Amino acid sequence: MKRRSFALALATAGAIFAASGQAVPPPQKYVNDVAVASNGFPKLLSEYRFFDDMRAQKPVPHVYPYQLNTPLYSDGADKLRFVYRAAGTQFTAQGEGLLDLPVGSALIKTFAFGEGDERRLIETRVLLHRADGWLALPYKWNDEQTEAKLALAGGRIPITRPDGQEISYRIPNKNQCKTCHSKDGEVIPIGPKARNLSSEWLSEMVEAGHIDTIPETADTLPLWEGSITAPTVNAARAYLDVNCAHCHQPGGSASNSGLDLRWEQDDPIKLGIRKPPVAAGRGAGGFLVSVEPGAPEQSIMIHRMGSTEPGVAMPELGKGTIDPEGLKVVTDWILEMDK
Repeated sequence: MKRRSFALALATAGAIFAASGQAVPPPQKYVNDVAVASNGFPKLLSEYRFFDDMRAQKPVPHVYPYQLNTPLYSDGADKLRFVYRAAGTQFTAQGEGLLDLPVGSALIKTFAFGEGDERRLIETRVLLHRADGWLALPYKWNDEQTEAKLALAGGRIPITRPDGQEISYRIPNKNQCKTCHSKDGEVIPIGPKARNLSSEWLSEMVEAGHIDTIPETADTLPLWEGSITAPTVNAARAYLDVNCAHCHQPGGSASNSGLDLRWEQDDPIKLGIRKPPVAAGRGAGGFLVSVEPGAPEQSIMIHRMGSTEPGVAMPELGKGTIDPEGLKVVTDWILEMDK
C-alpha cells in the first residue's frame, strides 16, 4: 500500500506542476526517485541526483541542508547533512523525537576534512526509506572528488586532519551501519530529532509546507559550537544522547548493558550512576561502576571514552580517536556530582 501511494505521488508530480501553470522542471535537476525508493543498491552516488554540483555539495530542489545542535563525533570530520522530501509528500512532527519521514525520503550525510578548496570529501552515507523499511548504504569518494562509489565492505583511508594529526579513518560496512541505526531489529534514523534541530530551521520548514506542524519540544539540546556555554549537566547529557544513546537505550544494540543514555532518561541507575557493569570484562578496566559520582577516574564510562583500544573503546564504531571535548564535558559532569 505504501509503495502504491508513493508511486502515485511520483506519477502525479508532473501533472501538479502543469496544473499550476509552472514549467515541468528538467528531470536531471531533480532527485532520481527510482534510485531512492526501488529495490537494489545504486553503485554510484550520482545515480540519486541529490546534488546539482557533487564536489560543492550543492543540493537540487527538495533536498534541504540541516545541522544538529549537538553533533555526533566522528574523528573530527565535518559533516554536511541533507534531507530529501519526495514530491507530494510531507514530513510529520512527532513531538521532540524523530521526524516521521515518509516512504521515498532520504537522509544524506557527507564526511569531510578541511575547508574551501582544500576540503576533501571522504564518504557519503545515505539512509533510504523504502516500502520495506530503511536502508543504510555507504559511498566512498574517489581521489578526483568527482564521484563516490558504493562501499558495501567499508574501508580504511589514511587522513591528515587539519590539526596535523594522522589517522586511519574507517568507513563502516553495510552491517556496521545497521548496527548503529538498529532499534528493535529495524533500521531507523538517529540524527534528526526535533530536540536536536534549531527552532529556526523547523519554523522555516513548516512555513514552506515541508513539515506539517511545529514539533512540541519541551527541551532543546544545547549548541555545540567551539565553546559550550550550556550548564555542564545539559552539555554532558546531550553528548551522551547523541553519541551513545542510539545503542544504549531499550531496543538498541547495547540494551543488554542496562544503560539508557537518552536525553529524556532521569533514572540515575539507568544513566550509569553507581551502576555495576553487567559483565566485568576488560572493558570495565577493573572499576566497579559505570559512573562514580565525584570520581571520573574511577568511572567505567570515562575509562572507555578515553580509550582507543578495541574491545575497550566506546563508542565501538564510528570513531578511532578520542574526542577531547566530549571526554572533558562528561568528566566535568561526574566531578560536579555529589559523592
